[in-house]
Amino acid sequence: MSETVTASHVFLGNTATSVDEVLLFLSEKAVELGITDDVESTLEAFKNREAEGTTGMMGGFAIPHCKSASVSDPCIVVLRFSEPVEWQTMDKAPIDCAIALFIPDGELGTEHLRILSKLAASLMHEDFCRAIKGAADADAVVAAINEGLEN
Repeated sequence: MSETVTASHVFLGNTATSVDEVLLFLSEKAVELGITDDVESTLEAFKNREAEGTTGMMGGFAIPHCKSASVSDPCIVVLRFSEPVEWQTMDKAPIDCAIALFIPDGELGTEHLRILSKLAASLMHEDFCRAIKGAADADAVVAAINEGLEN
């Protein structure tokens, strides 16, 4: 799935101020990028997943993810925010970055779970977190994520 995160899927300085704004931005951007063809069903899938339990992690990160029939191919979209966004997280701190997963409904789950697990494990490493938060541009974000997924 490393080819599913590209510089065109990285958005630095995002101005969202709430979880709802983040999920709407992700759903609308996914249509623009050709990841999905339906904003509403994608947004609903994100919200349904969030209702099962927060996707907020620790250290300023969240990993929102949706599994939907409207998603054509698995991919990752990264948002880094201009101001921290309040999100229910394990450490009760707002987030600075969301790494979103888009998964087609037909996926058996193994790839989805592998990527989710790799991302969560990578977020436990300060070097990975620093690389994402400190990246000067989208290419540096992509390189950090790909390295995290390969390790």
